[in-house]
Formats: sequence, C-alpha cells, structure tokens
Amino acid sequence: MKLTVVGGGSTYTPELIDGFARLRDTLPVEELVLVDPAAERLELVGGLARRIFAKQGHTGRVVTTSDLDSGVEGAEAVLLQLRVGGQAAREQDETWPLECGCVGQETTGAGGLAKALRTVPVVLDIAERVRRTNPDAWIIDFTNPVGIVTRALLQAGHKAVGLCNVAIGFQRKFAGLLGVTPSDVHLGHVGLNHLTWETGVRLGGPDGEDVLPKLLADHGEAIAADLRLPRALLDRLGVVPSYYLRYFYAHDEVVRELRTKPSRAAEVAEMERQLLKMYGDPSLDEKPELLAKRGGAYYSEAAVDLAAALLGGGGSPHQVVNTYNNGTLPFLPDDAVIEVQAAVGPTGPAPLAVPTLDPLYAGLMANVTAYEDLALDAALRGGRDRVFRALLAHPLIGQYAYADTLTDRLIAHNQEHLAWA
Repeated sequence: MKLTVVGGGSTYTPELIDGFARLRDTLPVEELVLVDPAAERLELVGGLARRIFAKQGHTGRVVTTSDLDSGVEGAEAVLLQLRVGGQAAREQDETWPLECGCVGQETTGAGGLAKALRTVPVVLDIAERVRRTNPDAWIIDFTNPVGIVTRALLQAGHKAVGLCNVAIGFQRKFAGLLGVTPSDVHLGHVGLNHLTWETGVRLGGPDGEDVLPKLLADHGEAIAADLRLPRALLDRLGVVPSYYLRYFYAHDEVVRELRTKPSRAAEVAEMERQLLKMYGDPSLDEKPELLAKRGGAYYSEAAVDLAAALLGGGGSPHQVVNTYNNGTLPFLPDDAVIEVQAAVGPTGPAPLAVPTLDPLYAGLMANVTAYEDLALDAALRGGRDRVFRALLAHPLIGQYAYADTLTDRLIAHNQEHLAWA
C-alpha cells in the first residue's frame, strides 16, 4: 500500500509517522511519500520519519520529494495538510481582525475566510493533478478550514473526506474520565467543522447507554475548564460544545484576551523552530514531547482509522468525518458539508441518523452554513463584493461597517495569494 502526504514537511508529520508505525497492522503501509516544496524542512522531517519507522520495526519505505505528480502516482490515499502562506499568514489572520474588535483566529471569522481564500484554489489544483495521475485515490483533507475545503473538493467531483481531531480528542478525554477504553465511547457528535456539539456519549456503540448526563454531573468542572467556559453554561446546555464555540459564546471576552497576549501563530512559529532543530538530531528516533503542544493531538490515530476504512482493510465501523449532508440534517442543504458520525467503508462515508436538534444549535449551524456558501463562492470566483458578502453573513461580524473594513484589510494582507486581487 502506498500513501502520500502532501505537506509532508510540516512539523505535524512525525505525529502522523508515529501513528503509521504503531498501527501498522491496521494500515499496512509499504511506501509512504512525503511531498513538500520546502526541501530543507522535508529532509529533516523525512530523516526523522525513517528513524521512527526503523525504531518501531516498520519495514515500510519513506520517500521524500518535491514532485507532486510522481509523489501521488499509484497512491491509494493522499492526505492533505497544507498551510498556504505558512505561519506568517496565520500571524496576520490572528492580528488584523482584532483591529476591528473581531476575533482573530485561523479558521473562524475573518481570519478563517482569509485562510479559505488562500487555500481552496491550491487544494483544488492539487486534487486535479491527483485525479489526472491517479483517479482512484481517496483524498483525506486535514487542511483547514476543513468544512469549506472538503466542500470544494466534493463539488469538483473528487473522492474526498474531511477529517478533524476535535472528536477523537473528546473521545479520548471522556474515556479517561469514565475509566473505559476509547473504543467503548460513541459520541453524539454533530455540527459543522469547528462548530460542533457532543449531544450524547454512549457506551458500546450508537445504541448504547447515554452517559452524558452523568459525565456532566461528575466531571462538569474539568470539562468546562478545558473549554474555558463556565460550568453553569454546560449545565444549562446539557451538551458539550467544542472549544471553538468559545469564539461564539464568549466573543468579546476572547477578543480582550487576544489583544493582551502574543498570538498563537507566534507561539507555534517558535515551537516549529525548536522542533525542526530537534528533527535534525540524528539520534532522535521518536516524536519529541514538544510536539504534543503543537496541536493536532490524536491526528495520527484518526487518519489511520479513516484511511484503513476507506481502503477496505479495517478501521472502526463508525467515525466522525466531514462529508455531504444528503438529508442527514433536514434544515441544511444536501450539499452542505457536516461533521457527524458516519459508517465508513470503501464506497465512502454514510452519515448516521441524527436526532432532531435544538434550534439553539440548528440555527447557528444554518447561519454558518450560509456563510460557508458565500465563502466558497468568494474562494472560487474572487472579487471584493463576494468577500464582503461572506463577512457580512458571518455571525461573528454581521455589521456592514466591520465587513467593509475587514474586506479591505483581508485583501491588503493576502494580495500575493489572491490571483484576482
């Protein structure tokens, strides 16, 4: 089996490599190709990848290349983990929205739109080249904003599934609190990418006992502390929102915080400098502890599970993925991309039935879906008016004066990445 990682020079990649090595019985990779235009980073990461494989007794071959076409040729699955513009662009995404009193974040609000505009054309170009070279390959997208990027891929007719690590993080967290194995925990996970709620926590499968009320009663303080939301809010909701909901439920509080501390991009950039130095140490043959602070926890396990299921070799029967709605949530269009539990196999994901949602969540999902429609239109066709419409539709912006100013700043900060600007 050949797998290709586009963006293989990312400092995330050793997390993925570690998963491939540990879980080789689930996903028997014979050749792993890391593709990246940044040759120096790629060689550092590739060297560590080979040492991790060797230490764990994995017999697969790790290949590094800057040639996308040869890298994806013959691959059964292609994983996308891109950051167009690098941490420098992320730094901007997290900074200029704050000047207007809006959240600065790489996947939410104006910063998230900027990332979508930079990313969608690049991903679609990569996917077209994959299709020309290897039309049967599955594309697994871990590139943010996952929902918008996955929808772009699906609309263009690609065999694509979006993946995020929020759900697997909750699964692992809840399993630890409950004293069970992660495979025993089935989440009632529903929403859009980075806009999700855990509406149930069932033991043993989708028909098992729902222990969410007990989980909140016994461990509500710990869960709330992780989310940086009040325990009282979780009790009133009766569900567990993802930590990205803090940008909506405590927007002004978050803006005040972000204005008084270094950006997350600056922190990550410093971590990346340290990690790349570590990766260059020929004695290092395992992922360093610092990588856990970089983000993307459990990414490798989720990626292995999904790839194994899509390729017919195993994997969990039910997984949280990003895919077309197709009637799962009746208040959204069929071609909206939702993030829910799905039965996953070689023909792709089939979302499981979702109980009727409280309007408190359904309404916000419908609003953000409308924004994502407009965001994708702006990413595909460009133009100041389309950017303005997307920003005006976003529930974290919504005022024309803000949308006007943010449009100008978004374009000014991203001209080198926007062909139409």
